[in-house]
Amino acid sequence: MDGKRRPGPGPGVPPKRARGGFWDDDDIPQPSQFEEDLALMEEMEAEHRLQEQEEEELQSALERAADGQIPPSAIDPRWLRPTPAPLDPQTEPLIFQQLEIDHYVGPAQPVPGGPPLSQGSVPVLRAFGVTDEGVSVCCHIHGFAPYFYTPAPPGFGPEHLGDLQRELNLAISRDNRGGKELTGPAVLAVELCSRESECSPGISRWGFPGEAAGRSQPLLSAGMFGYHGHGPSLFLRITLALPRLVAPARRLLEQGIRVAGLGTPSFAPYEANVDFEIRFMVDTDIVGCNWLELPAGKYALRMKEKATQCQLEADVLWSDVVSHPPEGPWQRIAPLRVLSFDIECAGRKGIFPEPERDPVIQICSLGLRWGEQEPFLRLALTLRPCAPILGAKVQSYEKEEDLLQAWSTFIRIMDPDVITGYNIQNFDLPYLISRAQILKVQTFPFLGRVAGLRSNIRDSSFQSKQTGRRDTKVVSMVGRVQMDMLQVLLREYKLRSYTLNAVSFHFLGEQKEDVQHSIITDLQNGNDQTRRRLAVYCLKDAYLPLRLLERLMVLVNAVEMARVTGVPLSYLLSRGQQVKVVSQLLRQAKQEGLLMPVVRSEGGEDYTGATVIEPLKGYYDVPIATLDFSSLYPSIMMAHNLCYTTLLRPGAAQKLGLTEDQFIKTPTGDEFVKTSVRKGLLPQILENLLSARKRAKAELSRETDPLRRQVLDGRQLALKVSANSVYGFTGAQVGKLPCLEISQRWGLAMLPRLEQRHCYQAGYSRDLVGLPGARQDPDLSLQQSESLHACPQLPSAGTGCLPSLLGGKGRLCGHEAPAPKQRPSQESTTWPSPGAASHRPCASVFSFLSQLLLSVILFRFCLLTSFLISVSQAYGSRDGIIKCIEPGTVAHTCNPNAL
Repeated sequence: MDGKRRPGPGPGVPPKRARGGFWDDDDIPQPSQFEEDLALMEEMEAEHRLQEQEEEELQSALERAADGQIPPSAIDPRWLRPTPAPLDPQTEPLIFQQLEIDHYVGPAQPVPGGPPLSQGSVPVLRAFGVTDEGVSVCCHIHGFAPYFYTPAPPGFGPEHLGDLQRELNLAISRDNRGGKELTGPAVLAVELCSRESECSPGISRWGFPGEAAGRSQPLLSAGMFGYHGHGPSLFLRITLALPRLVAPARRLLEQGIRVAGLGTPSFAPYEANVDFEIRFMVDTDIVGCNWLELPAGKYALRMKEKATQCQLEADVLWSDVVSHPPEGPWQRIAPLRVLSFDIECAGRKGIFPEPERDPVIQICSLGLRWGEQEPFLRLALTLRPCAPILGAKVQSYEKEEDLLQAWSTFIRIMDPDVITGYNIQNFDLPYLISRAQILKVQTFPFLGRVAGLRSNIRDSSFQSKQTGRRDTKVVSMVGRVQMDMLQVLLREYKLRSYTLNAVSFHFLGEQKEDVQHSIITDLQNGNDQTRRRLAVYCLKDAYLPLRLLERLMVLVNAVEMARVTGVPLSYLLSRGQQVKVVSQLLRQAKQEGLLMPVVRSEGGEDYTGATVIEPLKGYYDVPIATLDFSSLYPSIMMAHNLCYTTLLRPGAAQKLGLTEDQFIKTPTGDEFVKTSVRKGLLPQILENLLSARKRAKAELSRETDPLRRQVLDGRQLALKVSANSVYGFTGAQVGKLPCLEISQRWGLAMLPRLEQRHCYQAGYSRDLVGLPGARQDPDLSLQQSESLHACPQLPSAGTGCLPSLLGGKGRLCGHEAPAPKQRPSQESTTWPSPGAASHRPCASVFSFLSQLLLSVILFRFCLLTSFLISVSQAYGSRDGIIKCIEPGTVAHTCNPNAL
């Protein structure tokens, strides 16, 4: 969808669905390469088509089709998921890979081994996933209640628990006037926790009276902020009935609650800002997209009155869920169903399509089972008759209402796990839902997996220093993961243009079908052959995002990132970086018996960002080695034991009797204890991440299976990104746990020491900076830089440039020579960073500057001569002049002599 309106960088392009132009009905185009590929894939698949399908499953699909305007004859059995094998919950476990975890509030359900049913509503966690056979699963997880901690005030004992619970219940009830969900007590339990005793007796881990659930709570010693040097502390654990009650309970405790004999103390909250899903996943050792097992005899299958459209629906107690770490055979990915789609609209001339007036004329969809090479489904739904397309199923409708309803029913029949496309988040899905609402297609917006739950549109905005502010739309589709390839590319890549055509050419070497946006309406108003051409164009627009998803390993990388960071898959697509670090921090703190405090983020101005030193600009005809610190920030944190738990407050070292060899002083004057006193949480997290990455890379080098290699490659990349993001988390002023003492001035302080240590005066043959009189061989600098790689903080050899042109920060051009160990048979003629040329949207400017730099750097031509040659070529070439005309600009006549 090249012409969809979208935020973010990249030049804008005209809407692709504008009226204009004419099409000759007799001029039928020849099949394109994409059409020939479709035909070839159809022939290949003919040998593998399913011969039979279970009668009951097919009949169910036919009944759904009858309600949704899809004729039963139009349903291909391949659209359907495989029929689940008979499953006995008493003797067989249920094993599936969970893709998404959320929660809802509803009535309590009977669960094997669960507590007595309570009155009113309770929180229920919900895990959607897929089995090894491709069967969709929804697991309702019961009995887990939200909670948070607070330090016990001085003099607080077990005799005060009941009084505090009573007073807090009354305060929440007064604060919760009009709340309909809460019919029982708001506070289920108030417990004392310490190192010696886990919890006060009489309450179960699921938050209801009864026996203990058997899953122990980690022992608590203290909060994680600062090194105090004292023993265990007493904490109160406040267990609430509903997740939404955590915020008012926290606020009321901070304001102060009356406790008999203690006055009205205020309570500092700990871990009260943790999402309910993250809280559950941390306590059960569940990570994103891992495999879950419901043991035999511990779960119940819902045979009737299912709440979702999943094939299997189960209820289980939270403490009975078995989580398998993503290692060995549990690293595999289930055969997920991925759907890519695109829509076409009949727009008016010069006006971007509006759902209030412009109809949807085509919806094309492609389906892929993860792990297979080619799509198993190609469907084109068109408004008005369309000629057949070899390799795709074409279904035509006379009314737009029937077209929309047919696609909605198709979604429910095909039941995709992942939905992708290009700009579907801001255009396709909102447009379809808005258009269906205008046409009063009442059953259209049920696109998720929860029965009776409408998909709605809401505005959302995301802002960070890396991406700036982006306003987007969010379409709820519970149980399905949305991966908009445009949003992925905007977040992960810096490109000159983000149009589908430009992106496809850049990554795939492919382009869209040759259909101008100005003739789309005329093609629709033509005959069945012109609508066929439009359908092929729409199919290609749905096919390219699917190819990008595979080529860039977007899904694999996202799955592995969710596993490494321990968050649900949807968090990676809709949340920032901090939630990933918080999840890892909570897991490590749980093992150490520490708690994360709630810190108010005020966004002060004391933070000093990274310092970029101005380079020595100029042209260099001596070898310049580009050096890179190996895991710079993780290495700094591990080497100096920088962490919340090792930070010493001013004067604390003297009070605790620490000697000078037991702590270090940072460039900003802050102090941290060394590992001999206490090893920090953050260094432990980083060591685990980097060692896991080393193992993944070693396993990758031995692996031969292509799919498993993709998984391992995605895993090692996720581990690398996660390790680098920990340092930035501590410097986020508006964050959950900022600590500027960790994140300031370390890198800048290391550079002078590095220059002073590796210089001519220190006995080295050359200075690290400046190589006067060096012979013209990049190996000299590269070998010297490799010798510096003796500790984790020293630079590793990257590439060498001879000659090179240094124009400023981030603007280095040169003839690149790789490190000797990595040098190919011939030297590269690319540049590490073309500087200004890489950010010019105009293709002519980019091409002109690239040729100019190539002449000067590689062939060492005179700059003036190179400039004149490039100008002559551009002036004498029609293509060169055309490239200067940017899309959307207006051409004016001018006098050539005026040039």
